[in-house]
Amino acid sequence: MLTSGMPWPGDEGEQRWEQAWTAIKKVWASKWNERAYFSTRKVKLDHDYLCMAVLVQEVINADYAFVIHTTNPSSGDTSEIYAEVVKGLGETLVGAYPGRALSFVCKKNNLNSPQVLGYPSKPIGLFIRRSIIFRSDSNGEDLEGYAGAGLYDSVPMDKEEKVVVDYSSDRLINDGKFQQAILSSIAGAGNAIEELYGSPQDIEGVIRDGKVYVVQTRPQM
Repeated sequence: MLTSGMPWPGDEGEQRWEQAWTAIKKVWASKWNERAYFSTRKVKLDHDYLCMAVLVQEVINADYAFVIHTTNPSSGDTSEIYAEVVKGLGETLVGAYPGRALSFVCKKNNLNSPQVLGYPSKPIGLFIRRSIIFRSDSNGEDLEGYAGAGLYDSVPMDKEEKVVVDYSSDRLINDGKFQQAILSSIAGAGNAIEELYGSPQDIEGVIRDGKVYVVQTRPQM
């Protein structure tokens, strides 16, 4: 982490390094969480075959987080991007948090005209100060016939703050110009990444101050 030039949150004392090591171990341990274990049993996949690496990333204190499928998973339409957006960090979107995200579709040949399908109802947003997050990167997340994405844990070095969010007063809902700009930028990022890799992609990322940051991408299953 030091040699890579990773920005370090706070002082570099022994206690902080112990926090980092504890977080890494929690990501590894999530290979044996209940959801992951029984999911592999269900598809008759040898649980011992799964290997877990840990990605180390700087946390961006997101205004919004998103997930993109560059082929619409509901219809199989390859000309249409489907995405979901929430306030704050993406854990409320990919984790077991109640409520719905804002969902929209966008034609790849008309990225400036996103169409909202559903409005958000998630009551909680997660926010965090500048920090580091440790994320799972398992071979089980990309296997043909088995998409283990979301089964394993992402563990930030510092605790996120849970905030009750009010979407009714959020610009993403009540400012049409702002909404169009944000959703179009998300769709544009998805389209560019699909063109780069040459196949449908499952993408996670965040928005901060109007800028798109891509956290990860993998082939869409």
